[in-house]
Amino acid sequence: MADARTWLAGARPRTWPASLVPPFVGTAASDAAVEGAVVWWRAACALIVSLSLQIAVNYANDYSDGVRGTDGTRVGPQRLVASGAATPAAVRSAAFAAFGVAAVFGLVVAAAVSWWLVAVGAASMLAAWCYTGGRRPYGYRGFGELFVFVFFGLVATAGSAFVQDGRLSTLGIAASVPVGLGSVALLVSNNLRDLPTDAQAGKRTLAVRMGDGPTRALYLVVVFVMVVSPLYLSLLRPWALLALVAVVAAIAPVRAVLRGAAGSDLIRVLVATGRLQIAVGALLTLGLALGT
Repeated sequence: MADARTWLAGARPRTWPASLVPPFVGTAASDAAVEGAVVWWRAACALIVSLSLQIAVNYANDYSDGVRGTDGTRVGPQRLVASGAATPAAVRSAAFAAFGVAAVFGLVVAAAVSWWLVAVGAASMLAAWCYTGGRRPYGYRGFGELFVFVFFGLVATAGSAFVQDGRLSTLGIAASVPVGLGSVALLVSNNLRDLPTDAQAGKRTLAVRMGDGPTRALYLVVVFVMVVSPLYLSLLRPWALLALVAVVAAIAPVRAVLRGAAGSDLIRVLVATGRLQIAVGALLTLGLALGT
């Protein structure tokens, strides 16, 4: 039986910035934020939904990869199913429980704002499960980065602004770009680390399809666009320029990727990328909230 610490590790906290940043940035990008009219319980619900979906996809990924046998050899943290720390049924139940939490809080928000959010939530859950689950998982076909950008960028960020204003806004959509790219950078660094073992297991991630060199170039481009995005956001809210300070946090992971970091060294890149996303998110939240 896995203990609480093992289950927490299986939830992969290092990936949580991908779900924690969007609700904060999206809420700050709303009109309600500059008008001092943020409905905080809605913001809290959006945060719980986002984090629950992140945990759900991590457990679902653990389950699906485990039963397929593609997690037998790993450089990163050991998975619950592959290591035998938990049964596949238990991990699948944990994923469904996390989906359930997201559904409950999502329904609460939908009842207060718009029932269209139910359709968005259903699409998000389907995308989370089909990343490595189902008959044709898109994560095995090189589409993981695209879906991460859409759901942990556009949907989560613009959706959090929508929860406050009741409408989609230009700023909410624009702010989703650096947020989504932060999540893409996390996934690219993770898949770069796992490239050799994924290729051996037949898991055709984008990194496997592109190869080592192009994947490193992709990481650098994604990080560059993410850290310079405050320049165009400042056209809508000048204080967004505060987020440019986060470029300092990009130096270490970029340097490591340029120098050819591999294997366990890329675990540090993954951690540093998470910190970079948090730095960009925190500064961007502050800058957008300060308004014009």
